[in-house]
Amino acid sequence: MNKLTLLSRALVLSATITTVLAGCSTNTPEESAKNDKAGEQTALTKPKEVTTKQVKNEQLTQQEATAQETRAKETKAALQQTQMADHDEYQVARASVASEKIAVAGAKRARMVKMKPSLTYAPGAPSPQFQFHAEQPNRENYAQGKINPVYNTDQNPVSTFSIDVDTASYANVRRLLNQGQWPDKGAVRVEEMINYFNYNYPAPATADQPFAVHTEVAASPWNPGTHLMRIALKGYQTSKENLPPMNLVFLFDVSGSMNSPNKLPLLKQAFSLLTKQLRAEDHVSMVVYAGASGLVLKPTAGDKQQDIMAALDKLSAGGSTNGGAGIELAYRTAGQHFTKGGINRVILATDGDFNVGITNMDKLKSLVEKKKQSGVFLSILGFGQGNYNDHLMEELSNIGNGTAYYVDSFKEARKVFSDGLTGTMLTIAKDVKIQVEFNPAYVSEYRLIGYDNRQLKREDFNNDKVDAGDIGAGHTVTAFYEIVMAGSDYHFSDPLRYQSSQAKSNKTPAKNDELAFVKLRYKKPDEDKSQLIRLPILASSINSDFTKASGEFKFATAVAAFGEKLRGSQYVDWSIEQIKQTATANLGKDTWGYRHEFVQLTLNAEAIKSK
Repeated sequence: MNKLTLLSRALVLSATITTVLAGCSTNTPEESAKNDKAGEQTALTKPKEVTTKQVKNEQLTQQEATAQETRAKETKAALQQTQMADHDEYQVARASVASEKIAVAGAKRARMVKMKPSLTYAPGAPSPQFQFHAEQPNRENYAQGKINPVYNTDQNPVSTFSIDVDTASYANVRRLLNQGQWPDKGAVRVEEMINYFNYNYPAPATADQPFAVHTEVAASPWNPGTHLMRIALKGYQTSKENLPPMNLVFLFDVSGSMNSPNKLPLLKQAFSLLTKQLRAEDHVSMVVYAGASGLVLKPTAGDKQQDIMAALDKLSAGGSTNGGAGIELAYRTAGQHFTKGGINRVILATDGDFNVGITNMDKLKSLVEKKKQSGVFLSILGFGQGNYNDHLMEELSNIGNGTAYYVDSFKEARKVFSDGLTGTMLTIAKDVKIQVEFNPAYVSEYRLIGYDNRQLKREDFNNDKVDAGDIGAGHTVTAFYEIVMAGSDYHFSDPLRYQSSQAKSNKTPAKNDELAFVKLRYKKPDEDKSQLIRLPILASSINSDFTKASGEFKFATAVAAFGEKLRGSQYVDWSIEQIKQTATANLGKDTWGYRHEFVQLTLNAEAIKSK
C-alpha cells in the first residue's frame, strides 16, 4: 500500500468522524437560540400541548442518539481495523522517515567533526576562541630495529659502526614516561640516551685534531661473567662568539597537524631563543610549508631581531603537509645566500607528518644527500605527539649531516639553542667511523650496546664515499661493548667444537698486552678525504671491580642499562632500582639538572611497570 492510499483513508476517516459529531445538531447557533426562546414562550402559554410534543421529541432524540452512537462505534471499529491491517505499512513508512532523519543528522555531525578551523586568519582578524577537533588516532612512527647480536671473535673479530650524536630518542622517551606510558621499543635508541648527557671527558687543546679519544674497561654490574669496554670522544670546544658567520634557513611546518600547544607555539619559543643569540654577521631566512610553501622572511641580518621575531609571531597553522616542496625552497634559499667558510644550515621544525606532496621518499632523500655535498647541512627538530614521525626525521638528519632533536618542553629548547648552541650549529668533524678489532687471546665474545642502525661493513671503514655521523663542537660520544674474556667459564654461546680448536692452534701471542685495537676515521667539514686515528686498549687497564670505575663510566652504564630495560633486552639482568641507585650515586656536576631528571624517569618507569 503506497503513501497516497494511506493519506486518502485518513482523510475519509476524518470526514466521517466530523459528520458524526456534527449530526447531533443541524441548526446554526442563532437558529438553536431562537428555537429555545420560542419553546420557552410556548410552554408558558400551552403547557399540556407542549408536554406531549416534548415527550415525542425526547423519544425521537433518544432514537437518533442511539443510531448515531451505533454509527460512531461502527466507524471507530472500521478505523481500528484499517489501522491494524495497515500496521506494517505504517511502520515501514515511519522507519524510512526516521532513517532519513538519522542519516542527515549523522552527516551533519560528521561534517562538524571533520571541520578543523585553520589558524590562518585574514590580517587583523580576531582568532577564534574555540575549535572543533576530531579525536586523532596515534600515528607515531618508529623504526623497529633489532638489538645487536653477540659475535664470536674467532669468526668476527672486527666491529665497525658510525657515531651518533642525535638526542631525539631520549627526549621522546622522557615525554612518554612523564605521561605514564611505557615507550615503544622502536622509540628507544640506547646510544641516543647515553649521548644525551654531557660527560666530563678531557677535550683537545687545539682544533688541529677535532676530538680526543678516551677508553675505559671495567667489570659489568649486571653480569659477573662479562666486562664493559667504553670508547668515548670529546669534541673541541669553542665559544659562541667564535662561531663562523651563520647562514641559517628556518624551515617551519605550519600545516594543520602543527595546531597544538606543544607544537607551533613551542616552536616559536624555541626559535625565539635562537634568534636572541644571533649576531650582525649572521643571516636568517624563513620558509614555511603547508599545502604550499613560501618564503616569509628574506635573508635578514641577525641583529635585526625585531624583524625576525615579527615573522615568528605571524606564523599560524592550517592545511595539509607538503614537506617536499618546503625543503626544496629552503635549500634553494640557502644556496642563493651561501656563506663561504661559514655555517650553512637548514633547520627543519616539524612533527614529521608529511601527508601530501611526498610520493617518493627516495627522491626526498636524494635531494638531502645532494645538498649535503654542496655544503648545506640539515638539522631537524621534532615537536608534538600523536603523529610524531621519529623514523623519518632520524633518517633525513643522518643523510643531511645534521642532528635530530625532539623538543618536548621549553627546557629542552633551551638545551638545544642556548646551552648547546655551538654543538648544534658548528660541525667540527663529519663522517666519523669507529672500527674495533678484538684480540681473541683476550676476548672470546662481544656485543655492541646500541648503534643498532649504525652498523657498517668492515670494508666501509676505509671507503670515504660511505656516509657516517658527524660531531659538533663540545659534543661527547660514548659507546659500550659488553665483552666476555677468553678463558672465562661464562659464554653467551657454546664454543664450536672444530672451528674453535683450529682457531686456537693458529693463534699468535697477544701483542703488547692489547685487549683490542681502536681506529677512527673522520673528515674535516670542508674536506672529502678522511684522516685516521689509532690507539690500543690494554688488558692491563681492566678494572675488575665495577664500583672502582670512574663516576662518568658508572653513570653512563646506568643510562645504557635503562635503555636496554626499556626495549626489553635479554642481555641486561639488572633491576630498575639498581639502575636508579647507581645513577644517584654518580650524578657528578649536574649544572642543569639533567641527571637528576634521569633518576626521576627511573622512578616513573618503576611505577608504570608495577601497574
